[in-house]
Amino acid sequence: MKVSEKLGLGTVQFGLSYGISNKHGKTSKEEVQKILSSARENGIEMLDSASAYGNAEEVLGTSHISSFKLVSKFLPPLEGEKVLDQLRKSFENLRLDHIYGYLAHRPIELLNHPEQWEELQNFKAEGTVEKIGFSLNEPEELEKLLEKGYKPDLVQVPYNYFDRRFESAIQKLKEQGCEIHTRSAFLQGLFFMDPNELSEYFDEVKSLLKQLREIELLNGALLKFVLERPFIDKVITGVENEAQLLQNIDSIEKAPALPKLTETVSDNVLIPSRWAKS
Repeated sequence: MKVSEKLGLGTVQFGLSYGISNKHGKTSKEEVQKILSSARENGIEMLDSASAYGNAEEVLGTSHISSFKLVSKFLPPLEGEKVLDQLRKSFENLRLDHIYGYLAHRPIELLNHPEQWEELQNFKAEGTVEKIGFSLNEPEELEKLLEKGYKPDLVQVPYNYFDRRFESAIQKLKEQGCEIHTRSAFLQGLFFMDPNELSEYFDEVKSLLKQLREIELLNGALLKFVLERPFIDKVITGVENEAQLLQNIDSIEKAPALPKLTETVSDNVLIPSRWAKS
């Protein structure tokens, strides 16, 4: 397998204006078609979406995606609703009757609602979903879920040059047969930002970002860093347009290795949901 074939395509940009370095907003439907076509031609088989990604699933549903493996995610159901209601809505939007993976977008909620995990197991037994699991933000979430006996077939976690918080946990899961997907290889675009344009909130990493900006084919180097980890099955990354996708693929083989990281980066930088406080 070529390293690039471990790439999966994130679709949040198809439904939302997403990412700290995104200057073009939501990707147009025409550009989505080009991205998906190039993804197919380059051996990318995995699409990652979610009901929370604006209208991304609807856009995908008009794009003939049956040749891809699709992973989606659900939010905690509202009062009186079930996970099944969200799955049916995703099927309707995607124009599919089964998907590869279905993950809890807020998995910690499963601890208070074990009936939702039972629903997921039923979907798997019925064959409408092949693999069930969690989309995680912090290692503590995974620890609590595993302690309660929730055994995932598939997890998605953040992992990149700065962020290796999940490394030991996903290696253990991989050994137990769990499929490992990672996201945030570019840390929502932070790696490409001009440090001089960032607020004081990011002071701790500005010198590191300046060093990285000197690396040729930085996008490829960042992807290569994650793709070469043997315990990772798929690296999910989003693009705003076809040119970015092709550039990423082309740069992986040519990019240099990143220097060894000797500094520890705090969670305030590693967890984008905290950036709004800056």
